Amino acid sequence: MRIDLRQLRLLLIAVLPMALFGCANNDEVQTEVQNITEAYKMAQTSVERGNYRRGIQVFEAIQARYPFSDLSRQIQLELMYAYYKGGQREEAVETADTFMRENPIHPRVDYALYIKGLAYYEEGPGVLERIFRKDVTQRPPKDVELAYASLRRLVERFPASQYAPDAEQRMIAIRNRLADYENYVADYYLRRGAYVAALNRAKNALEAYNGATGNARSLQIMAAAYDNLGMVELATNARKVLEANFPGFSAES
Repeated sequence: MRIDLRQLRLLLIAVLPMALFGCANNDEVQTEVQNITEAYKMAQTSVERGNYRRGIQVFEAIQARYPFSDLSRQIQLELMYAYYKGGQREEAVETADTFMRENPIHPRVDYALYIKGLAYYEEGPGVLERIFRKDVTQRPPKDVELAYASLRRLVERFPASQYAPDAEQRMIAIRNRLADYENYVADYYLRRGAYVAALNRAKNALEAYNGATGNARSLQIMAAAYDNLGMVELATNARKVLEANFPGFSAES
């Protein structure tokens, strides 16, 4: 998240005379502007180079000095990105929420929603899962519902946002992730004879995440659960839906 340094100087020139009124001459004001401009530039450079801790420290220091200015709003945008990239998810979410609460009609609300969604988003398996090649769908989806809610809000409120296309793609991945986990749980119940529970989880996966890649598996589990419950007609109907929408997909569990 970058701001042109000329714009930054204009912000500082607007803020500093009020802060220093009665106790500083023009030379002191110009020196202060230059110092803060350099600090801001250094913080941006630190973030660009991956030194998020240093960038965060400097941005926080600037924000603490000017907590109620237009500059503070810009620093919030810088900080939420630095927090996110630095792995400080809670701080990123909190900063994004604070920004949106204090500036509900600001033109960068879409960006705050985007960063909040990214902070919650689980892009892939963790280190141990990669090492042991464990299927990520077998792990409860931590916070992905919150990521989905934030990204959906972005897409619905700001469909023309530059961040909307990426948000939509991530929503598809999240929907698939949630459906796969529901199917994993449903299959667990199915194999242990808890057919009603299996049926309910598979139906939830199908209804809540319609269009997900796991829909075929949901129908397969439903058919098997109905069979074991003696509901032959419903089992047949589930297989018909499966065959009609997923040709070639086996109807057997």
